[in-house]
Amino acid sequence: MERQYKHLSSPITIGRKTFRNRMFSAPMGGTDITNDGCIGPKSAAFYELRAKGGAAAVTVSECMVHKTDGSHAYRLDESILNSLAGATYAADAIRRHGAIPSLELSHSGMFAGTYMTDKTKQHELVQYGPCDTVRADGVKVKALDEALITEIVHAYGHVASLAKRAGFEMVMIHGGHGWLINQFLSPLFNHREDEYGGSLENRCRFAIRVLKSVREAVGPDFLIEFRMSGSEFTEGGYGLEDGVEIAKMIEPYVDIIHVSAGTYQKTFGITHPSMFEEHGRNVFLAAEIKKHVSKTVATIGGLNDPEQLEEIIASGKADIVYMARALLADPFLPRKVVENRPEEIVKCLRCFTCMAERAATSTRRCTVNPLIGREMEGDEIQKAPTKRKVVVVGGGPGGLYAAYTAARRGHDVTLYEKENELGGILKSEQAISFKHEMYELSGTYALLAKRAGVTFKMNTEATKELIEKENPYAVIIATGSTPLVPPIPGLKGDNVIVVNNYYKEKDKVTDHVVVFGGGLAGCECAIHLGMEGKHVELVEMRDQLAPDANVRHRPLLLAQVDKYVQAHTGLKGLEVTPNGILCEDKDGNKVTIEGTTVICALGQRSTTKTVEELQDTAPFVRVIGDAAKVSTITNTVYWGYHAALDI
Repeated sequence: MERQYKHLSSPITIGRKTFRNRMFSAPMGGTDITNDGCIGPKSAAFYELRAKGGAAAVTVSECMVHKTDGSHAYRLDESILNSLAGATYAADAIRRHGAIPSLELSHSGMFAGTYMTDKTKQHELVQYGPCDTVRADGVKVKALDEALITEIVHAYGHVASLAKRAGFEMVMIHGGHGWLINQFLSPLFNHREDEYGGSLENRCRFAIRVLKSVREAVGPDFLIEFRMSGSEFTEGGYGLEDGVEIAKMIEPYVDIIHVSAGTYQKTFGITHPSMFEEHGRNVFLAAEIKKHVSKTVATIGGLNDPEQLEEIIASGKADIVYMARALLADPFLPRKVVENRPEEIVKCLRCFTCMAERAATSTRRCTVNPLIGREMEGDEIQKAPTKRKVVVVGGGPGGLYAAYTAARRGHDVTLYEKENELGGILKSEQAISFKHEMYELSGTYALLAKRAGVTFKMNTEATKELIEKENPYAVIIATGSTPLVPPIPGLKGDNVIVVNNYYKEKDKVTDHVVVFGGGLAGCECAIHLGMEGKHVELVEMRDQLAPDANVRHRPLLLAQVDKYVQAHTGLKGLEVTPNGILCEDKDGNKVTIEGTTVICALGQRSTTKTVEELQDTAPFVRVIGDAAKVSTITNTVYWGYHAALDI
């Protein structure tokens, strides 16, 4: 067959190893890490799914190589019971699906233990880095002496040899993102005056010693990949010019140069590009480095579109494209590319739910993929023992995913949508420049549902009489929520637009806007309007903006608010006038926030009336998403999926 994306789908041979395509699964940490650092079965299943989905290589992240690293992460140590076994099972789970298993070897250096949940223990630890210092969180950092440097260098080699024994066929040496090797490479962290500091050649010395140690341990035919930041994008760090020189210096000792960007502590939203960044915003780093080296070059950074991925390979910007979050959103993205099914790809929203959930609960979730973090429960949809008639009410993300899943189980599924367009609340995202993928999501879900056999009845409100006439066995109520518009004088005036309707009424928005409500929706709309060049005021009664945003997205969101919006917290809106909003502060003082257009973003409320009407229309009734509780896309998709599995 002719591949639609022939460059992306083509194999690549590196050394004596052939990879089935150019799409690699980037390192992402597992979840069930045991107290002594073993890879648990949930993590093995987590990595296996991306191998099953067609990635050419899957990298297990991160294995800490030495006892001086206090991070709670994977260890590979033959003295720890089940350590080698856990790694072996993980490598086997990847390899049996045709992907090459790789293990990322790392040392967090001065930032070890940063994310430990036991903060008391964290502050009792002494961490090690290039220099004596004190971290921003008060933890002392001690400079590594020559004896410890040599010990850590040898540890990299030893752990690499164990990885090889466990069945991994490649190791990725993590030399970027602010971890120990990067700390030696970077003038931001490295102020040593000995042979490891000063000149770039000296700052590369530790990395080269590590790579030589690994090569000696694994032999000439085992693949070594070096992950580096092409530029640190922060004051005091190194730029692309030094990135090129670093790549040239380490090239003789590696098989793949993996070019990432930034430092985890300083440039999180660049290292892991947020929705406010362009897709592939770091590709230029790999493209420039590739001009100066002959070894295989890989790139990464917010990539999820096969057209862009194909162009990167075809134009020679890189030889390999890595994806992380994109393969959580759709682990089968590589297979869909190779099999000419790109329209079925469920794209990553870059919402950081995956990383925020890991920080909050040490588990994984993905907004658009309910399998993530629960892979052991099974990724194969089993046919139901009895075919049932199923009605889904509401064509938002939860309803669409429920209908899709129920149809895949063999049920006769009809979805009712009272409007002429699917998507529910996601329709409003089509006008927000950096959230268009959320709008696209409903179209992808709808396509998948149609191909699975769902019947759609548009412009049809599902009344009790209609449903009872259908006589279904199961009804899934996914009617969502409606905007909260409290009885504030003037809030229904001609100069007011409810945020959900902005996409339909954006031509009415003037150049001076007041966004009424500083939750996630209000902040994102305000940022978008600011990006368009409008003067934007934001009014919020609470002391904080966007408390409903997740812990990874919120700091990046607030940085954009600071850039584009004049925010006012602690103000209660009393009245909307043609000139803005009359507010009251905590001391009872009246103040008018001026603007000729007001965007109402005061939240949502569940469609309880519809739920009550349809509650007894079938033997099996399940209420999901905002109809049950105003929440997140993550929950509505997850609940919809499981509602369908329960029928």
